[in-house]
Amino acid sequence: MAEIKVIIPAVNEGESIGKVVSGLPKSVSEIIVVNNGSTDDTIENAEKAGATVLTENQRGYGFACLKGMNYIAQQSKQPDVIVFIDGDFSDYPDELDKVVAPILENDIDFVVGARKKSLREPGSMTPQQVFGNWLATFLMKLLFRASFTDLGPFRAIKYEKLKELDMQDKTYGWTVEMQLKILRKKMSYTEVPVRYKRRIGVSKVSGTVKGTIFAGIKILGWIFKYSIK
Repeated sequence: MAEIKVIIPAVNEGESIGKVVSGLPKSVSEIIVVNNGSTDDTIENAEKAGATVLTENQRGYGFACLKGMNYIAQQSKQPDVIVFIDGDFSDYPDELDKVVAPILENDIDFVVGARKKSLREPGSMTPQQVFGNWLATFLMKLLFRASFTDLGPFRAIKYEKLKELDMQDKTYGWTVEMQLKILRKKMSYTEVPVRYKRRIGVSKVSGTVKGTIFAGIKILGWIFKYSIK
């Protein structure tokens, strides 16, 4: 049986983190919640639900993901697959097996859980998120002939391929960096349609003007950086 580990970056997700951890299927061998500067009961609720909790004091989505990866790298038994999912309960954690299936059944390297419009709860994505996803994936199609339709945070990747990507982004550009490097290294990828609902609490990115602007700059910066390489 494949060894699957999940990394969940979390900032003040006390209301939702327990639901995410508890909702993940039994196929997961370890759930790693990376507390990224929470001031609420995120740590307590994640531990109560059965997660391993790490703390990364440098704020940033990429910082949190890298903390989880560094923890896994030091373990004696390495996993086969790493899954990333947000801690806000906007994704359906019980769909993990569906997201991982192309890797286990078809030997695909990387899978994005694509938030198809028909499967999204109304209002679950802000207009700026919808536009940003469209623009980023349009540019990737135009510049790299990619077939991505989403930068969704719910994603799975073979652990050996993840190490090969040498991820660097510390903040908002993490997801697009991963997808661009998948394209550059000609790894196999696919998308699996997933349901998406309104998150619990306020987004630290799309919920603020500053977050939205910086995320947009980061995403476009990575795309144009790779387009001129």
